[in-house]
Amino acid sequence: MHDDTTNTPLRRAVASLLSPFQQFAKSESTAGILLFGASIAAFAWANSPWSASYQQLLHAHAGFRLGGFAMDKHLGHWVNDGLMAVFFLLVGLEIKRELIVGELSNLRRASLAVFAAVGGMLVPALIFWLINRGGAGVAGWGIPMATDIAFALGVVQLLGKRVPVSLKVLLTAVAIVDDLGAVVVIALFYTASLDLTSLALAGACLVLLIAFNRFGVRRLALYIVIGLPLWYFTLKSGIHATIAGVLLAWTIPLGREMSADELASKLKEQIQDGFEALEVQVELLEEALEKFQSPLHRLEHALHPFIAYLIMPIFALFNAGVALDGGMNVGDPVTLGVMAGLFLGKPIGILLFSYVAIKAGLAALPEDLRLKNLVALGCLAGIGFTMSLFVAGLAYPASNLMLSQAKVGILLVSVVSAIVGSAVIWGTSTTRAH
Repeated sequence: MHDDTTNTPLRRAVASLLSPFQQFAKSESTAGILLFGASIAAFAWANSPWSASYQQLLHAHAGFRLGGFAMDKHLGHWVNDGLMAVFFLLVGLEIKRELIVGELSNLRRASLAVFAAVGGMLVPALIFWLINRGGAGVAGWGIPMATDIAFALGVVQLLGKRVPVSLKVLLTAVAIVDDLGAVVVIALFYTASLDLTSLALAGACLVLLIAFNRFGVRRLALYIVIGLPLWYFTLKSGIHATIAGVLLAWTIPLGREMSADELASKLKEQIQDGFEALEVQVELLEEALEKFQSPLHRLEHALHPFIAYLIMPIFALFNAGVALDGGMNVGDPVTLGVMAGLFLGKPIGILLFSYVAIKAGLAALPEDLRLKNLVALGCLAGIGFTMSLFVAGLAYPASNLMLSQAKVGILLVSVVSAIVGSAVIWGTSTTRAH
């Protein structure tokens, strides 16, 4: 006779572990809403009678000293070089997971996302370059290349069941490929002059981390301990410190010590044993769950709330405060290039490259999607925000007027893309998606 009292808790326990996308989308959508709120607060503060206090916050010094070692930076630098390295650590973990076991691990499933993302990076960069060619602002060509996954999924979540699940998955995959492209662009094109000694020391840290992975070291604390000097030497080398987060992520083990079947058996044993020696059973269950999850999954799940509810809002607070002292002119080449690149380049690039790939038989649309759904995806991908603001800070000096012009364009086009993308999804959804 089938025992529902045994199997129901078992199914619930296993199902809660095997639904990462639903949990991911929920956390990312909440993060997008919080990110938007922090951005509005920063913009209002920078243009309020108390704007001087905002500037004082950005340029306040913070540091520490340990013996002969000392670091002292503006708070803005700590956010963009320090906290954002943790953000890029999460980005690196997500990219590795998707490439090895996720949506991007299967060439057939990944091909559409890859072609869409490549088009969504190249066409916006080209549009920005055409508008700014020959001018001082041309260095910002990388600004309109990226998609803010948190902001985009926040908009998608607000639309509820009108958005097909496959469109959410495709949007997530496109954004992750975008992030990979942004990492490559930052490493290759937004790197200062190199300090070879620091670069060699960073390389030594990386080699040690790779050795940890190769010899099966699974203790996360050891990776984090070596990751700190990796970050420091990367910062000193001239390569942007956030790249250290991505490099560290790629050394974190993804393999599990326990398979899903072994976990199910372990859970079933615990349930059948009843509630005797409950403390012992809880300890055994925690040990089993830890072995089922790889170090990469554990670190990714631990970082998600920290990134979503602390680092990203802080980043927005420190970077979205654009003072409009001289007014706002969307006709400035930098502002226009950012807006045209994200608002026009993203949907054009995504739709064009996807169409060509589908017609050539190199990719296939999910069964419940049509090309019109890709237009909606392209509009939502025009929400650049976090990564675009970050690249803008690398492209232009902090005191440069073009940085403010870029930020104005990013903020405006992100809001417009969210509104238009929502309208397109609403108009193209004739029935509710299941």
